[in-house]
Amino acid sequence: MLPLRDDNPTSLTPVVTWTLIGLCVAVFLYQLGLGFMEERRFMVALGAIPAVLLGVESLPRELAMVPALVTPVTSMFLHGGLLHLAGNMLYLWIFGNNVEDAMGHWRFLAFYLICGVTAAYLHALSEPGSVIPMVGASGAISGVLGAYLILFPWTRVFVWFGFIFVFWVPAIFVLGVWFVGQALSAFGDPSGAQSGIAWWAHLGGFAVGMALTPFLRRPGFPLFSRKKTAARLTVIPRTGHGSTRRRGPWDPPDGPWGAGRP
Repeated sequence: MLPLRDDNPTSLTPVVTWTLIGLCVAVFLYQLGLGFMEERRFMVALGAIPAVLLGVESLPRELAMVPALVTPVTSMFLHGGLLHLAGNMLYLWIFGNNVEDAMGHWRFLAFYLICGVTAAYLHALSEPGSVIPMVGASGAISGVLGAYLILFPWTRVFVWFGFIFVFWVPAIFVLGVWFVGQALSAFGDPSGAQSGIAWWAHLGGFAVGMALTPFLRRPGFPLFSRKKTAARLTVIPRTGHGSTRRRGPWDPPDGPWGAGRP
């Protein structure tokens, strides 16, 4: 199940969300220009290594580009491959703008960083002796998903099931399925050794995001909004013609010719 967009307009331009996406893409393009060994050193120097983060081990001086305590932040902007980057940025693009709208720009940025740093430490505590660098924005984005769940649980999300089914479902279903999948994976592969994925960072970021949202949302912004704005199938006139076409869930809420939100 892959979310493609939601039907949830915003009042603020999501400049922080766009900037975070731009930085992640820019860093990945830089990674592509490095040779294999140079990229490995880059990942080791700026990734969040549990044993180094907790003081069990230390990096050689020539690899220590930043203090260990900074690596939970720098690791958020590194990604292990194109699919890793694309998946994270898709979720941030769909859900980040609405959470930024609910919190405001600066509080959203602080929220994002706190979720990412906390997720890195939770991963480190789950594997304190690991010397494998953790990279990716998944922990911070998991916090965004947790925030979205308690802010907009009934907002409809357009999802893709395999190669056949595409339709709108409530966010609480999409994010609930995501969370259950992460939890099952975490208990089945606690260290992430089989998958190479820091499951506990995802779960921790999600929980922290849910916990922080009531305190960081803008004053008066409601929790658990029941507003439903799903686009429905309708028959609408084709502009300039007498024929009609059926409206699909891929069309923006104000009509297929209108200026819809991305």
